[in-house]
Order: sequence, then structure tokens, then C-alpha cells
Amino acid sequence: MSHINPDPEPERSTGLEPGGGVPPGETPPAESSLPEAGPRETHNPPKGWAKAPLTMILVMVVLIAAFFLVYALVLIV
Repeated sequence: MSHINPDPEPERSTGLEPGGGVPPGETPPAESSLPEAGPRETHNPPKGWAKAPLTMILVMVVLIAAFFLVYALVLIV
């Protein structure tokens, strides 16, 4: 593995004052990314919702809707 220094080289960066500061109105140099920034993910399947939680949510929605429908009918009668 090779290590890449993420800091810009002050003598090659434009707009830097002596000591590495950025004068007012200047855009600071961009930060480089690190190729070894985190652990490599080898298994992360992009699947949707699991069947059991989705089924439970749908059952709860149907039960709540049925409750309010029956409640409305009881109020009407």
C-alpha cells in the first residue's frame, strides 16, 4: 500500500500566503480524497424491504383503516 499525502504542497498551490494561510476573498485549495479512507465493503446487497416487516406494516394499515371505517359507520347509525 502506498500512502498519499492529502495536504497540498504550499509552494505549488496558488493563492496561499507565506505560512499556508488563505487571504480574504481567495478560495482555499481543494482537499484531496484518500483512497484508503475506510474498510472495503464486500457484502452489502441493495435489496428492498424484507417481506415480514412490509407485511406487518400493511396488516396494521388495513386494521387501522377498518377500525376507522367501522367507527364512522357506528357514528352514522
